[in-house]
Amino acid sequence: MKKNASILIIAFAVLLIMAPLVGAHCEIPCGIYDDELRIALVLEHITTIEKSMNQIMELEKKDQPQSNQLIRWVMNKEEHADKLQEIVSQYFMTQRIKPSDDKYPEKLAALHQMLISAMKCKQSTDLSNVTTLRELTAKFKTLYMGNK
Repeated sequence: MKKNASILIIAFAVLLIMAPLVGAHCEIPCGIYDDELRIALVLEHITTIEKSMNQIMELEKKDQPQSNQLIRWVMNKEEHADKLQEIVSQYFMTQRIKPSDDKYPEKLAALHQMLISAMKCKQSTDLSNVTTLRELTAKFKTLYMGNK
């Protein structure tokens, strides 16, 4: 109950902040969008994050740590989480979902939860965060695109 209220408050706050900026839906109204590609890229970033986590955990098990490889996989995991967050915030939240949409609160909540899950992926190697991110992406895709 508290969680739903918090989500609605956040959605309302974002709506109030963004209301004066609403006009064109795009920073440069070009009309060139490929929503399916963006969803596919999000899923690819999730897979890369998962592989990075698995590699980090394998490297940590070794008797002689390979620090350079470990650092590279950590950086890779964070880079792909950042790219995922960029798609969610810059493409979907800034340009594609509109406050006039009937499902705006649900879409906004799903996207916000995706941002949080991506942040959690950066903070750990807990694979449950990857699972949650995949589930949230599927949920958002259904809300946004229907059953395509």
